[in-house]
This record gives sequence, structure tokens and C-alpha cells, in this order.
Amino acid sequence: MSIQVQAFFHQPTSTLSYVIRDPQSGEAAVIDPALDFEQASGHTGTEFADQLIDYIRQHKLKLVWILETHAHADHLTAAQYIKQQLGGRIAIGRGIARVQQTFSEIFNLKDSLKADGSDFDHLFEEGDDFKLGAIRGQVLATPGHTNDSLTYLIDGNAFVGDSLFMPDAGTARCDFPGGSPELLYASVQKLYALPDDTRIYVCHDYQPGGRELKYVATVAEHKRANVHIGETTKTAEFVDKRSRRDKTLGLPRLILPSIQVNIRAGKMPPQEDNGVSYLKLPLNLLGKSQ
Repeated sequence: MSIQVQAFFHQPTSTLSYVIRDPQSGEAAVIDPALDFEQASGHTGTEFADQLIDYIRQHKLKLVWILETHAHADHLTAAQYIKQQLGGRIAIGRGIARVQQTFSEIFNLKDSLKADGSDFDHLFEEGDDFKLGAIRGQVLATPGHTNDSLTYLIDGNAFVGDSLFMPDAGTARCDFPGGSPELLYASVQKLYALPDDTRIYVCHDYQPGGRELKYVATVAEHKRANVHIGETTKTAEFVDKRSRRDKTLGLPRLILPSIQVNIRAGKMPPQEDNGVSYLKLPLNLLGKSQ
């Protein structure tokens, strides 16, 4: 039997989280789970993550993996909460160490963060594999959006994180620290080399033009219709288009809180002597000066 995929849409951040499961063994993985977060009050919530947990429990699944495609800048991860409820190992790409080093300097976290990836249970590299029951998945390194971006390829399904959006929305930005349009171009070529019927699942859908939610398209559909990088797009053309587009973009609304949590595998910053965790807000450092 084939891997089964269930998508969950986190409307506040336009994030797609997935539960994938092997029907024979009952083993499952969660990909890119989102935590609810109210920025004005600083309150976190688990209503969305509980939907994933309820699905896993209702189907009597065994959660073995919590897979992050990268350290997201637009939503907080629910990885730690889900692990506390169901177990499983939290995994990300080994490039997370470079991401941690970069943002440790930006947020001055040297006393509270080991920038070596050790907050995660497992660090994947290009060519590594993972299993759900008897079905083997493969890890592809797909940097460009971030240093640590990965694609999880399993049973004809590719979970690409932010490297690609739906064809009518193109690709993710490349202007974050460690981002590179040249690297993203090469990563997309790796994805386009997969069989044409490979199903690409995206991590975000911003529903351009107000269209209905979509989150999966085949490699063939991307090569034919992706607005930023089609089958015949050359490197220089993509780099120019992506760079010009990135210059018009503001920072993601939740980048400051999300990065501080996500580089810690979903752990909150250490509590201070009053028992409260605090997120930092660097002044006049990131983005355009006001």
C-alpha cells in the first residue's frame, strides 16, 4: 500500500502541515507543524497542533518522525508540543547549525543556545534516508531559501518546504541570511529531475488572486507553468527575477518570534529568574530602516 497524506491548513500563517502514514505498519510522520501565536499578547496556543494530534490518535498511529523542512521565519513550530504528546524524533537538515550561528549573533544568544544543532534529535544530510514502516524515504538537500532547506521524498511525494510554492506563485524568497538565488535555482533543477508524476507538496499557499486553497502539483506541472522557474528558465533569468522580487518584500510578520523558537527545535527561550520566557526584539537591525 502507498503512503497516505493528510494536509492541514493553518489559516493565520497560510502554512500547510502534513501527517503522512504507512497504512500497513501504522507508523507516521508530521511535517512542518505550526503553533498558534498571538503576537500582540505573546500567547501561544495549540488548537491547530491538536488537530494533527487528534488525527494521529483517531487513526491509532505511531508517530516516529517530526520532520522540519527548515527553520521557518513565518510561523512557530509545534514540534516540541507534539513530541511531548506523542513522542517521535524531531529532525531537520544539518545546515541548521549555520542558521543557528547566524541568528545567535543577531539575537545575541551565545549564552543560551548551542549553535551545533543539538536541540534537534536528528540532523539529516543529502542522501540520507528514513523509514515509515517498510517504506523508505530519501532526503534531498535543497538550499537557497535557507541554508538548512531540505526536501523529504517518499513514495512519489516530495515535501519541499518553501523552495517552491504552487506554480502560480513561483518560489520562495532568497534574501534571508544564508539565502541564495543561485543555490535555489540548482535545488529546483534537482527537483525537476524527479519523475514528472512526482507530487510536490508545498508548505505555504497564499491563495493568489483569492483562489481556493491548493498545495500539491506535479513536477510536470511546475516545469510547464511555474511563474518563476519553468523547464527552460536559465540561471541568470531566475536570479534576476528572484532578486528584483525580493527587493520589494518586507520581512515576514512573525520572523522575530518564530526564528528564536524554531532554531531551538520549538523550545521556548530559557525561563528567567521570574519563571517567564522572553523573546528578544532587536531594534534597528533587520530590514529597512524606518
